[in-house]
Amino acid sequence: MSLTYTAGSLVAARGREWVVLPESAADMLVLRPLGGSEDDIAAVFPAFEDVRPAEFAAPSPADLGDQRAAGLLRTALRIGFRSGAGPFRSLASIAVEPRAYQLVPLLMALRQRTVRLLISDDVGIGKTVEAGLIAKELLAQGEATRLAVLCSPALAEQWQGELREKFGIDAELVLASTVSRLERGLELGQSLFDKHPFTIISTDFIKSTRHREDFVRHCPDLVIVDEAHSCVAADDPAQGAASSASNQLRYELLRRISADADRHLLLLTATPHSGKESAFRNLLGLVRPELATLNLETPAGRAKLAEHFVARKRADVRDYLTKEDGLADDSLAERTAFPSDRWTKDEPYKLTPAYRALLDDAIAYAADRVEAAGEQGKREARIAWWSVIALLRSMVSSPAAAAQTLKTRSESATARTAHEADVLGAPVAADSADNDRLEGMDVAPGAAESEDAGARLLELAQRAAQLVGPAEDAKLKALTRHLKNLIADGYHPIVFCRYIPTAEYLAEQLDGKLGKKTKIAAVTGTLSPQQRLERIEQLAAEAAEEADPAVRRVLIATDCLSEGVNLQHHFDAVVHYDLAWNPTRHDQREGRVDRYGQKRDQVRVITMFGDDNGIDGKVLEVLFKKHRQIKKDLGISVSVPDETASGVTDAVVEWLLLHGRQGSQESLFEMDGHQESFDRIEREWSSAAEREKTSRSKYAQRAIHPEEVAREVTAVRAALGGAEEVHGFALEALRDLEALVRDPRDGSGDFTAQVGGTPAGLRDALAATLGNRLVEEDREIPFRTTPAIARGEAALVRTDPAIGAIASYVLDSALDVNAVGPRPARRCGVVTTDAVATRTTLLLVRYRFHLTLPSRTGERQVVAEDARLLAYEGMPARARWLDDEAATALLAARASANTHEQSARNAISRALDSLPELAGHLTEYGTSLAAELDASHRRVRRANEEIVRGLKVVPQEPADVLGVYVYLPPAAPASTVSGAEA
Repeated sequence: MSLTYTAGSLVAARGREWVVLPESAADMLVLRPLGGSEDDIAAVFPAFEDVRPAEFAAPSPADLGDQRAAGLLRTALRIGFRSGAGPFRSLASIAVEPRAYQLVPLLMALRQRTVRLLISDDVGIGKTVEAGLIAKELLAQGEATRLAVLCSPALAEQWQGELREKFGIDAELVLASTVSRLERGLELGQSLFDKHPFTIISTDFIKSTRHREDFVRHCPDLVIVDEAHSCVAADDPAQGAASSASNQLRYELLRRISADADRHLLLLTATPHSGKESAFRNLLGLVRPELATLNLETPAGRAKLAEHFVARKRADVRDYLTKEDGLADDSLAERTAFPSDRWTKDEPYKLTPAYRALLDDAIAYAADRVEAAGEQGKREARIAWWSVIALLRSMVSSPAAAAQTLKTRSESATARTAHEADVLGAPVAADSADNDRLEGMDVAPGAAESEDAGARLLELAQRAAQLVGPAEDAKLKALTRHLKNLIADGYHPIVFCRYIPTAEYLAEQLDGKLGKKTKIAAVTGTLSPQQRLERIEQLAAEAAEEADPAVRRVLIATDCLSEGVNLQHHFDAVVHYDLAWNPTRHDQREGRVDRYGQKRDQVRVITMFGDDNGIDGKVLEVLFKKHRQIKKDLGISVSVPDETASGVTDAVVEWLLLHGRQGSQESLFEMDGHQESFDRIEREWSSAAEREKTSRSKYAQRAIHPEEVAREVTAVRAALGGAEEVHGFALEALRDLEALVRDPRDGSGDFTAQVGGTPAGLRDALAATLGNRLVEEDREIPFRTTPAIARGEAALVRTDPAIGAIASYVLDSALDVNAVGPRPARRCGVVTTDAVATRTTLLLVRYRFHLTLPSRTGERQVVAEDARLLAYEGMPARARWLDDEAATALLAARASANTHEQSARNAISRALDSLPELAGHLTEYGTSLAAELDASHRRVRRANEEIVRGLKVVPQEPADVLGVYVYLPPAAPASTVSGAEA
């Protein structure tokens, strides 16, 4: 006869635990996995499948462990929780351990009925994780049911991987290349966004009116917009040119999406302001319409903005939850390992005589073309101008790029008007900070103004082709020297180029020149975004397979990788082979490696420039030195407006055409006719920097005080455990499981382990997470205290898959008294210790709570788990219960004498037999925990009256007693026994 299970009860079936849902019947149970989502719901028929109550069998008095058994079992249990009892419903089920400062946007979000946030933390702080935390929590609570992420096409795959691997959200890619396939799977009249609840949409997708309208009609209730600054632009004439067509399309789309007051909207950008007040206001208007016109000069206006806006520099969060943040002590202090600084150096090179002669002839040709075209009309003049810039930029990039450009027709040559020529030709010179313009911008431009390049251009192309190689290409020779120095110092550099032919040329020329232990790969716009990531992973895998710490990686890349792609785990130095004509582009390149997760304390940056090519020196002098000074003064980067950068480079080219390379030795600020424009640029840029500085201090994050964060961090750690607990657990468990552990005790907390001698079940589990070869060849596996780990390493955090595999093995072996091999944790133990003065019993108890979470989509029933230590002195009938701190302290008690085997069994048998007498206290304690859980949920959601009113927390009875451990004072009989000794 089958048992009858009520809604909310817990059952075990199919090798896991489930919650019984109200839709269940006597002959069919509708179940949701513990910690799972609505998508994981399954129907189980008890008549045909094994279904039983999810309870543990009583501990056996014959299976005694040593003094560490209780601590190991508790940690193994807590690491396995997927629905912890803290104030957040999702933290136990994600595969990333957020930094304390990353909880701030989450706390801000939970105080809003409809979440509207502008997250503007500095580059590399972790905006993707912050957005993912909010999304996962809203989905777990039922406050959101569908999600869309809008991002550039180059970042779509990265977003997909982050959501899947860290947050368990399996999102469908909606790209121009995938739309046709996805639409073939739709039913008649069905929307793509109804069929796929979680989507990542590239910005090129919405350029189609049909797709854009379909998205607006079926838009999910939660939308994340990456690089949100590219969706707005300054609209007042005093602050810049009109918005690009792409920006206008995006802005109109987001304006329509944000018009639904019930839709959650997260806008992410590291550059919300950048000195353009109207663009900033437009961005705020998407968050809340009233913010666009709010008086931010008043305290009330800034307080209103602070509810929706968070913007922090690295310095704000590098050391967090310290006494300097207003806390009583540093017990919760968290230091985030950002690189402390960038080591930067400008490295000049001089052209060889042959290359210098070629460049002089190219400049002479360019001057002649511009002069001749100026007499033919405005259209011809603009075509010639852009063709000349293309020629000069390619010429100073590489012989390969120069040869390609000289033989290719200029894109602007097809223009019918001067304006159209500017539209087609501007991207060649702009090096725009707008990442929407990166795709396709690494193709070598054309300089010929007709289908057949003239004899003069063809002759220049032939001469350029003869200059390949280090003998005549001094720039290549200098790069080889810089890379060898970086490699010798242990660095893995990325070399950034402007054009595809240059990147391919460098990869070919450097092959075999940097040592046998150096792996080289090139990534350019010829590869799709997915292929680029695969190429990088392949390079990292090839280096890792060598199992030699001397192996180095060198990546040659164009700017298709300069924005958004995270490369800090594989590379730690940047070489700017081609000087960009906008310093913001260099910031973007360097930001790929100088970010959270970078293990190097110092990232190296080398900027190469031609000392005598007439262009690089002046761009460096005017744009880069000013940019660096502003960054040094403010501690943040202020984007250079595209029109400012273009104004400088136009002046440089004009001067070069008039005076040639020799005249280029004159300072740019001494150029006749240009001083006034340079003074204007200086004023505008300084003004933008001052506005950015003011806004950073004026709008600093003050909505959530560090004390509030500290309180929730304490609650999370109490429910799930902290870093020290995980570190101690991994070290002890691996040793007990017969791994070869090497702990250098150098203060870092890192250690290594070879697991070849551990049980087969653990080896299989670790191979699945770390790689078969690493385990099969019994290599050393590094365990790091930082979450920033490389391939084949494990992070000492509860969410790391390798730590989860160890915890699962420890827990399973503790529950199975017949398990073969070492069993680090046991469910019972007796320890004679001078840490107690009277007989003390420690209980490891698992509590479960049924939560009713009202939301806009209806009530949601979830189950939370907690593992607690309870301890009492004396006999159960007259138990004197210890407080939580004293109970936890027993885990550190060490045996001071051996315990006689029979005495140990008698003591543990009495403790187990008396458990029914403790039921009343266990129930009372569970009720108090439920009240604490209720209070924590109300606290973090205090502004959401709908949730607070209907919230309900009910403890499940009875609680599960997983472990019983008796501590005896030294006066107890002492005799050596196996299994119960110290």
